[in-house]
Amino acid sequence: GSCFWVAVLDGNVVGIVAARGNEEDNTLELRRMSVDSNFRGKGIAKALGRKVLEFAMLNNYSSIVLGTTAVKMAAHKLYESLGFKHVGITEHYTLPGMTHSILERMFFQLRYHRYRLQLREE
Repeated sequence: GSCFWVAVLDGNVVGIVAARGNEEDNTLELRRMSVDSNFRGKGIAKALGRKVLEFAMLNNYSSIVLGTTAVKMAAHKLYESLGFKHVGITEHYTLPGMTHSILERMFFQLRYHRYRLQLREE
């Protein structure tokens, strides 16, 4: 139920994406999408996202979900261009491993955006 894809261009890794299935609610979680900053804007992230979508459809998942702390609007536009709908925000999100110290609370007040792409009704 899990996969990892690597985008390679001229022998160099330029992007990655992972997906993890959840049997309880039949969703696939898109995780860790990243494209080398030197290769952004070339359709690599969209191709990786489409690979996850293809995997989800071939394996009969009902939806794909993702969460992101990305502040760049390009990331949000990418998800929406792939068909994801923004379904919520968690304010003051803390990353795993944070200690909740005063400095972290001052400098790391993150917004966690949740997205869902419904493939079929359960």
